[in-house]
Amino acid sequence: MTAASALSSPDHAVNMPAHVDHSHLVVTDLPLTSDWYQKVMGLSVLDKSASGQTLGVGGRPLLTLTTEGNAARASRRTPGLFHNAFLVPSRKELSRWLAHAAHSGVRLTGASDHLVSEAIYLDDPEGNGIEIYRDRGRDEWHYLNDGMVEMATLPLDLQKLYDEAPKDSWTGLAEDSAMGHIHLQVSDIPQADTFFRDVLGLDLMARYPGASFFASGKYHHHIGANVWNSRGAAKREAHMTGLADYTIRFSSKDRLEQAAESLDKLEIPTTRDGEVISLIDPWGIGLRLSA
Repeated sequence: MTAASALSSPDHAVNMPAHVDHSHLVVTDLPLTSDWYQKVMGLSVLDKSASGQTLGVGGRPLLTLTTEGNAARASRRTPGLFHNAFLVPSRKELSRWLAHAAHSGVRLTGASDHLVSEAIYLDDPEGNGIEIYRDRGRDEWHYLNDGMVEMATLPLDLQKLYDEAPKDSWTGLAEDSAMGHIHLQVSDIPQADTFFRDVLGLDLMARYPGASFFASGKYHHHIGANVWNSRGAAKREAHMTGLADYTIRFSSKDRLEQAAESLDKLEIPTTRDGEVISLIDPWGIGLRLSA
């Protein structure tokens, strides 16, 4: 598929009524971390400032890195990022990245077949989690009677995937790659169900022990929320390393306004700049809603 055709597919993660399209991390070593995302993940620098850089593919921003002199190091239990998930357009592109990672000596933290997708996991130099994955076609997904999608965590045969990689040189992440989803650490799953389903209007698509997965358009998930490390943890404080904020983009102004009304009813403080609503979620993570 060409970049245009992959991203314009009606089943693509970014073409749902709501999707995640951008993540912002606070890091302690900006040059080192940015260089790593360029060399290992294949992102390109799109914009620079004195305190940060925005990186992406195909001219589309996916990740902003900033640094703060007074940022406190977030602990493993702190609510925030579990992983940013970069969606590549095909198994071929996933295999191409895996071969690049293997030849570069990149340390992986895991690899799984989730039935709806195939995923590889790793951490950036500051411990921020990353997933790089490809979706199977929706005709291969199995929806349950309650409308949820069947997901699992099965072993992924990395050797077979590596053997399928094209024998050409790797020049970066495919231009039709995207931020497919974001997975968060939260302190309470019922609270996450209320916030993402009842307030923001996303569908609950799957449950694991200690985790819920939310999406729109019957995608497997745009947001994951778990308490595996962070059950009962206090809210994230300002000026910490890790996930500062992320963006959920709605396909229509009506959906944005519905979310705004729900936030107002719960008296969750927000600020508004045109069609961008900014807030702090129940766990202290910044969130931007846009249309």
